[in-house]
Amino acid sequence: MGENLVIVESPAKAKTIEKFLGKDYIVKSSFGHIRDLSKKNLGIDVEHDFEPNYVISQDKKKIVTELKAAAKKAKIVWIASDEDREGEAIAWHLYECLGLKPENTKRIVFHEITKTAILHAIDNPRTINLDLVNAQQARRVLDRLVGFELSPVLWKKIKPSLSAGRVQSAALRLIVDREREIIAFKPHSYYRIDGNFLTDNDNKSIKGTIDQKIKDINTAKKLLNEFNGAEFKIGKTETKKVVKKPAPPFTTSSMQQEAGRKFGFSVSQTMSIAQHLYESGLITYMRTDSTNLSKLALSAAKETITDLYGEKYSKTRQYKTHSKGAQEAHEAIRPTSFANIDIKGAARDKRLYQLIWKRAIASQMSDASLEKTTLKILNNKNNEKFTAQGEQILFDGFLKVYIESKDDENNEERKNLLPLLSEGQNMLMQEIRAQEKYTQHPYRYTEASLVKKMEELGIGRPSTYAPTITTLHHRGYIVKGNRIGQKMNISSLLLSDAKLSEKSTEEIIGSEKGKLCPEDIGIIVTDYLIENFDSVVDYGFTAEVEESFDTIAAGKAPWNKDIKDFYSRFHKKIETISNEKGHKDTSRTIGIDPKTNKTIIARMGKFGPLVQLGESDDKDKKFAALPKGVLIENVTIEQALQFFKLPRILGNLEDLPIKCAIGRFGPYINYNKEFISLPKNADPYTFTLEEAIQLIKDNKEKKIKSKIKDFEEEDIHILIGRYGPYIKQAKKNYKIPKGTTPEELTLEQCQEIIEKQLAKKKKK
Repeated sequence: MGENLVIVESPAKAKTIEKFLGKDYIVKSSFGHIRDLSKKNLGIDVEHDFEPNYVISQDKKKIVTELKAAAKKAKIVWIASDEDREGEAIAWHLYECLGLKPENTKRIVFHEITKTAILHAIDNPRTINLDLVNAQQARRVLDRLVGFELSPVLWKKIKPSLSAGRVQSAALRLIVDREREIIAFKPHSYYRIDGNFLTDNDNKSIKGTIDQKIKDINTAKKLLNEFNGAEFKIGKTETKKVVKKPAPPFTTSSMQQEAGRKFGFSVSQTMSIAQHLYESGLITYMRTDSTNLSKLALSAAKETITDLYGEKYSKTRQYKTHSKGAQEAHEAIRPTSFANIDIKGAARDKRLYQLIWKRAIASQMSDASLEKTTLKILNNKNNEKFTAQGEQILFDGFLKVYIESKDDENNEERKNLLPLLSEGQNMLMQEIRAQEKYTQHPYRYTEASLVKKMEELGIGRPSTYAPTITTLHHRGYIVKGNRIGQKMNISSLLLSDAKLSEKSTEEIIGSEKGKLCPEDIGIIVTDYLIENFDSVVDYGFTAEVEESFDTIAAGKAPWNKDIKDFYSRFHKKIETISNEKGHKDTSRTIGIDPKTNKTIIARMGKFGPLVQLGESDDKDKKFAALPKGVLIENVTIEQALQFFKLPRILGNLEDLPIKCAIGRFGPYINYNKEFISLPKNADPYTFTLEEAIQLIKDNKEKKIKSKIKDFEEEDIHILIGRYGPYIKQAKKNYKIPKGTTPEELTLEQCQEIIEKQLAKKKKK
């Protein structure tokens, strides 16, 4: 055993650090937190200043025993967990649990896992920062009090398995509030008029647009008729130089936003990749709200830019961080070595690394210089002006490397140049088009834009964005999905060759892809919390709490003072609500069925949202599940009547009925006790018997092709699935070990594989 024991949080981090330290150092991992609040009696002694009761997690007892043994043999124990509140808390818990002593314990921190950074940290150890520990402790205690006391109220008043949280409930409210704005939004139409013109001397094309929105088709027709036979010429031309500055290097939230926009990565996916890059020693620490760069990084960036692009492309900058509670001592996310333009590894690792490299390098490059030209095209029939715009890059500067929020760095849009034109120059009209448009409802949040909004409001911190969104998904409060827009008749007018033509087409407007949409249960929980526990979902309160944690971290306030003030009011409210009888009414009366004269109700059922035909005491009442994308709040009577048409009997095949319905996983047909999903975009209300028979045949063929071997007497089957061959018995699946040929497996070998995996699962 070496004289020095280094303890980090993750095995990957331990592996990287081991490369830089000699044989006198042993590096071990704690695998994250080793202890947490006890689940008995809240894990908090409310009567004694909210004293936490920590216990070693069951799955960490073996690790703690091993670390204790290693610590006893070492002369010095170096605790090298991350330099943020969670990392500091891990360091403190390790110190307490391992029974370490101040004389042989040293706390070291670094923002990047490089040899230089590690050795510098060892040369500059410090003690555990109890202010940071207290800030983390305050967060953990407050979140436990809210979660453990509020969740049972939701189970009692709404339904079991629900949860609430200080950050998660405020984030959920953002999504619900936005959905309500969309439901309340009434689109109205207008007409946009575009014209294509040619220069009279060299036939160069220019596109111009009338700035104002035309309110109706009659006004649009009148204008186009006036343009017929009109003379057009260039009016006022304005050219001005524009200086474009680069965006600062990435913080956690800006990295999550940009990776989402450019690559479609989820917030948790981005953080997982960034964690891997950090632990491999390729980037600096990925949880930060600072845009600061070290002097060493600034110098290295300048050298790389000069080598790659020339000195005129270099401009050293230091950005000021504007987010609340930002720690300027920390750095922005950047490569540990700017000389590493590319890395080896998985494609997604390469993509995120390249993004981080480009953003950091661009932040230290010269401004881009552009020339923007705006010109007006006048006519002799009325005062309407067509506006045309273009830009020319005089010096690309940082644009040579990186453009923010563009999917393609070589996007041709920035090369939209206008020909040289002079005032009074005649133009030839090719065509003028009036296109009907509709005003757009507010956009639903993507994961990235939700993070941006949370950051703006001060809800959460870099370490909480990803887990908050993950929790909302896991609880079934939100879904990341698509929303189909409304079908609209779109009118358009075209003036060409002195003729005015009109046509109408049907288009879908307002569609969205990959957006965060609330589920009914998310809306119900939010409404209940607003009504009864408004502080939990109040944006201002949530932000104030985060600021109080920052104050504790700065050593300017005791950790339990604000908790005491909050809890006295909160607990009293919990007791009052818990003692009230009755559940929250989640039902909504939609209207009356014209055929039966029965009431139609939308409500939350045991298995999800549904519509009900008939009152609760009606023996002949009917039910229909609400399909995805339709909410209790906005389902219409027309939709409800349509839903009651399911399930449909399409007909018979070999004297057995084929039923079509909608279930938890979408539309399906049920035949001979088998459930087969309908193809994508198939409509369960119009799906035909012929289509269903073909689907059954295709499904049968697919099953035959997927079979490798059958042992019918033991109900064991060797099949080919989505991820390769596997064993199936009694509706349960078992992996086939690597190196095994599925076709050669015997019944006894299959049984042995099943028994081993069952024993392993039981032991776990």
